[in-house]
Amino acid sequence: MALVSTPPTLERALPVMDNAEVLRIRNDFPVLNQLVNGQPLVYLDSGATSQNPLSVIEAEQEFYEQRNAAVHRGAHHLAVEATEVFEDARQTIADFIGADYAETVWTSNATEGLNLISYALSNAGLWAAQGRGDAGLKELALNPGDEIVVTEMEHHANLIPWQELAFRTGATLRYIPIDDAGSLRMDLAGDIIGNRTRVLAFTHASNVLGTINPVAELVGLARKAGALVVLDACQSAPHLPLDVKGLGVDFAVFSGHKMLAPTGIGVLYGKQELLDILPPFLTGGSMITTVTMERAEYLPAPQRFEAGTQRISQAVALAAAANYLTETGLDRIHQWEAGLGQRMVSGLESIPGIRVLGPAAGQERIGLAAFDVEGVHAHDVGQFLDSRGIAVRVGHHCAQPLHRRLGLTATTRASAYLYNTTHDVDQFLDAVAGVRAYFRA
Repeated sequence: MALVSTPPTLERALPVMDNAEVLRIRNDFPVLNQLVNGQPLVYLDSGATSQNPLSVIEAEQEFYEQRNAAVHRGAHHLAVEATEVFEDARQTIADFIGADYAETVWTSNATEGLNLISYALSNAGLWAAQGRGDAGLKELALNPGDEIVVTEMEHHANLIPWQELAFRTGATLRYIPIDDAGSLRMDLAGDIIGNRTRVLAFTHASNVLGTINPVAELVGLARKAGALVVLDACQSAPHLPLDVKGLGVDFAVFSGHKMLAPTGIGVLYGKQELLDILPPFLTGGSMITTVTMERAEYLPAPQRFEAGTQRISQAVALAAAANYLTETGLDRIHQWEAGLGQRMVSGLESIPGIRVLGPAAGQERIGLAAFDVEGVHAHDVGQFLDSRGIAVRVGHHCAQPLHRRLGLTATTRASAYLYNTTHDVDQFLDAVAGVRAYFRA
């Protein structure tokens, strides 16, 4: 069976991470050992896509070398082994996020997971109207007059699916605004989340602001309203301990490529009682029990939502990534990255002409910082840093409404992970300090 997550008590017993340990960790990541434009690579774009340790690369390679076969479809030796490691990987990820096995659904990425939920909810209305499925579907169906609530800081992946769900069902989309500092207006949230709210969807940690949102308070408001809660955990699952049951959410999504795993694999968590009655999003083979020429009957979750050939090697690699993070200690990783984030923010705030988005230095945030350089476009900032071997993200980070609210069209974002040192941050800050002079801004 797959390894389970290290108990928190064991994680706390481990020493605090330091630069010496991080340099040892860095040796596990082959891509980081290279020159970019003649400079040692400083990779500060893990908020977009993280790098892969050897154990993850080897896990995927070993699957193809030793066990490559379709899962759930054959009785031969390779098919049985492939199915075993595929389902062991599911158990590993369930343990990693504090979920049950059958509550863990494979997707291609978090975006697919969010679309899965939104389409399943709109299909719930269609099924209920036709008398199909469980009687509880009627309670999940959205109708004109119902409301879906998001926040102004959402990634497009956690905004557009809800816009489309509102369009398909006649529901109204509302949002909790942010203040000038980028924090949610929780003083308004209680009025926005009300007796018409059917879905509350929000990010655990902002991919632009670095803000860690008050999950317990938001879940409490949703429960009072009788609304479903959908959590975007893309920027939290890779960086801090995640207990979906402890958080009390109904659904959560995250992507493997942001947590040391390959692209093409993501996870949807859903409470079993909801997953087992929701209509499927994609249909076809591997998710059915009986098929006639007129209709089909569907398996319970998780297979109910996993039509067609699955992402087998990617799931195996994601489990290896989860084990790597667990063995390192997510509490320790979070503490180290939080320190790097504070170092970035305080350093950026000290540079003239720099505007940092999100919490100020000294306030809680994850290990990333998005900023605007007065008089210099973000794309130019990114190219300047790249010329010095420093990889960052530029643009609106799939959060145009958030940037528009803050009076910006694009920013530069540096995001750290467990393989970044304080020296990486200092090199980044030294380079940023030279941007305005270089462009004569």
